[in-house]
Amino acid sequence: MPSNPLGKIALRLGMAAVAALLTGCATPPPDDDPEAKAEFEQINDPLEPANRAIFSANQEVDTYLLRPLALGYRYVVPSFGRDRISDFLDNLKSPIYLANDLLQANFTLAGTTVGRFALNSSFGVFGLMDVAEPMGLPSHQSDFGQTMGVWGIGEGPYIVLPLFGPSNPRDTVGMLAESQADPLDYYLQTGGRHWMYWTRMGLGAVSTREAYLDVLDDMQRTSLDYYSAMRSLYRQRRAAQINGAKDPDKYTPPPAGMSSVPANK
Repeated sequence: MPSNPLGKIALRLGMAAVAALLTGCATPPPDDDPEAKAEFEQINDPLEPANRAIFSANQEVDTYLLRPLALGYRYVVPSFGRDRISDFLDNLKSPIYLANDLLQANFTLAGTTVGRFALNSSFGVFGLMDVAEPMGLPSHQSDFGQTMGVWGIGEGPYIVLPLFGPSNPRDTVGMLAESQADPLDYYLQTGGRHWMYWTRMGLGAVSTREAYLDVLDDMQRTSLDYYSAMRSLYRQRRAAQINGAKDPDKYTPPPAGMSSVPANK
């Protein structure tokens, strides 16, 4: 059984996804309708009825909690301060990025991660300033779901997790694994510094939600079907991240998205 709270949450969400898989599957089109069947398989969302219900519940949480917090955060903290917090939180994830860079055999990116962490933790005042980017070491993110994609493990069906939002079985397993592997989380949990653990998690959620306020508001306003738009965006983002990890020399940033944004972002 996972020992830290995030790991327990991720495990329960994975179990909930399995339950949804067993009870909430959409009926596939008949074999005599090949076009509809091909579209069904391309969308890769056999759990759509259950996913839409969870998506709707997540939207309620976002409307009444996360989005107001993000708006307040933007109002109270100036842009410079928000950038410093974002840089600091990103720097704390460097050990996870490095582990996945190595697991993906991306040794160039691993060197970049080490260089960024060393420069930003020292000259960048413990990661508050991203001094590595102007020095030719651009930022990137690596996670275990991405690593498994590089290894050739398929995404599986699209799922929407309560609170955590868009995912798939591969990325849910990756999230659970990382909740156990983060050395800082382990230190905070075993050292009895639970308030620091929850502060880091909460601040990260609000910071990430604030970063996507405008793009998500615009998407919700202009989309005929917000659920479908978010599903497409998530899958495009993850495919771009995995393709970029497979061939970093041809990497292009994925479309703005929400792979790590909680509560259906």
